[in-house]
Amino acid sequence: MKYTLSEAAAATGKNKATIQRAIKRGNISAPKGESGSYEIDPSELHRVFQPVAQRVAQIDNATIRNGAKQAGLPPDFNALQRIAELEKELAVMEERKNGLEEQKRHLTDTVEDLRKRLDSSEGRVLALLNDPRPKGFWKRVFG
Repeated sequence: MKYTLSEAAAATGKNKATIQRAIKRGNISAPKGESGSYEIDPSELHRVFQPVAQRVAQIDNATIRNGAKQAGLPPDFNALQRIAELEKELAVMEERKNGLEEQKRHLTDTVEDLRKRLDSSEGRVLALLNDPRPKGFWKRVFG
């Protein structure tokens, strides 16, 4: 069974945009189906991204609401569910952190460029200020 983009994101705990970027970069090969959506082979996806605990994802919400005991699940099922939720949250936060680090690098480069421009313009401003030739009105009167 092939994954759609949404299913691939859920299976890895990644954002759909992250999966799509990996496909566009060629890190994951995924042809488009007749409907125009990606058909991602699970082995191809998990070659690049680690799978999230899937046991929790297979149980529907109604079973969870009725309680783990009635469904015959182990007593620590709620803990496993929480772990899976936290893993997904961690993956989202990692993505966010990577984006912020990239933004920080860009801003640092911009500040460095502006500092270089300021340093080079200081010399020109000082040269203009120290120019002994008359300027403006006084140049016309005395020049």
